[in-house]
Amino acid sequence: MREERVFDDSMVLYGRNAVHEALRGPREVQHVWATRHALEEPWLAEVARDANAVDVNVVSDGSWIERRSGSPDHQGVCAQVAPFKYAYVDELLAVERPLIVALDEIQDPQNLGAIARTAECAGATGIVIPARRTADVTPAVCKASAGAVEHIPIARARNLADFLRDARETGAWCYGAEGDGGVPYTGVDYSGPGVVLVLGSEGRGLRPRVASNCDGLIALPLRGMIGSLNVSAAASALLYEIVRQRDAAAA
Repeated sequence: MREERVFDDSMVLYGRNAVHEALRGPREVQHVWATRHALEEPWLAEVARDANAVDVNVVSDGSWIERRSGSPDHQGVCAQVAPFKYAYVDELLAVERPLIVALDEIQDPQNLGAIARTAECAGATGIVIPARRTADVTPAVCKASAGAVEHIPIARARNLADFLRDARETGAWCYGAEGDGGVPYTGVDYSGPGVVLVLGSEGRGLRPRVASNCDGLIALPLRGMIGSLNVSAAASALLYEIVRQRDAAAA
């Protein structure tokens, strides 16, 4: 299976971590704008000294950067970068013993960014999102991920249920997070040849066809008065249980 690679429009990143990780990652960074206060950051001062690599421009105050980035959350720095390049889904499935996070119509950029940050820190192979009705990798997502999107592959699948079917054909096991009806998340063996963790949208959870293409549904215990976890919080708990089991099996 080969998905069409899609490119977003060129973007202006904002926030210190987002810009820092873009400079460390594979994306081309064309221009950086920063206030004099932001230039006191050691990493940014180093970039400013190496003027041949990146064009660094000093601005008088943060209002200019807010206008350029379109956000007040810029922390005194923004950067014009090359378009975000999505990965291919089959590249993720070709990795030995992949750990993939599949997101079923997650629409909040903050949630997508937070999940990307956790997935990258946990050493996940990559993230798969649908081609439609989902948050894309925007500057807000880059900021929310603390720049993690620069280091973890993110792929678009035309149809998420079909992707799960293809993943199962490669030997991976697909587990959907489901608050109602799922088995306890610690009662599943994640040490197999590959794992796809599937997380549903903020409102309705997993769509029926997506859930039906999972090998099993898993659930976190909810022992308080609130009936559900934020999807990014659920992703953190589930991913690290998967990592714990896989590390124990490899020891």
